[in-house]
Amino acid sequence: MTQNKWRLDGKRAVITGGTKGIGLAVATEILNLGGTVFIIARNQELITQQLGKWKNQGFTAFGFAADVSSKDGRNNTFNAIKKVWDSFEILVNNVGTNIRKKAIEFTLEEYEYIISTNMTSNFEMSRMSYPFLKATGNAAIVNLLSVAGFTHLRTGPPYGMTKAALYQLTKNLAVEWAKDGIRVNAVAPWYTRTPLVEKLLQDEAYYQDIINHTPMGRIAEAEEVSSLVAYLCMPAASYITGQSIAVDGGFLIQGF
Repeated sequence: MTQNKWRLDGKRAVITGGTKGIGLAVATEILNLGGTVFIIARNQELITQQLGKWKNQGFTAFGFAADVSSKDGRNNTFNAIKKVWDSFEILVNNVGTNIRKKAIEFTLEEYEYIISTNMTSNFEMSRMSYPFLKATGNAAIVNLLSVAGFTHLRTGPPYGMTKAALYQLTKNLAVEWAKDGIRVNAVAPWYTRTPLVEKLLQDEAYYQDIINHTPMGRIAEAEEVSSLVAYLCMPAASYITGQSIAVDGGFLIQGF
């Protein structure tokens, strides 16, 4: 039987930050397309609840509670992955955080927290996943960026710095690992309804400013981001690598 290039049947995906927002939407999308997921997040209770929901729906999913911004967290994560899989086809580097301040207001500890969570974790998760992905001969990494990595936003400099760094990492790994059958792409959302920005969107003036600078005139839903992530993992995207694609309702074209 010819494989359906628009599905992910039999594909195994590791997803960081997989219990909320875009990460949860990505995991659900991959499951609905025939894949199996291994989610990683810090909250064991949320992982247990989500795995239970998916099991009741007939899906196969695994999870592990860890903070992948730390070396111990990453090591423990891969020890857990090895117990269920000796290889996997998909890595989605979704985990991320932010502290919204002006540059002069950041403490060094806050800066290092954002760097380790948003940038170091992605770099190290990719490197540690390399032998698992290479073993399949046909794998994909998708990094979750932000339009803040392309232009100035009021998100604070460290956040934008990390997302710009992931933009470059995506290009570097795409070239370096192409020979190993690993494609590397990125998705860069604009404001999306997730727990990370929920409080911001409750500020009517701020919300209206976002809408005024978005040609499509609305906030994205997490599923509108996850659909592109899933596509970039599909056989249908087999000749796409090194790309960073904005899901922004036209924001970058119009800008502030």
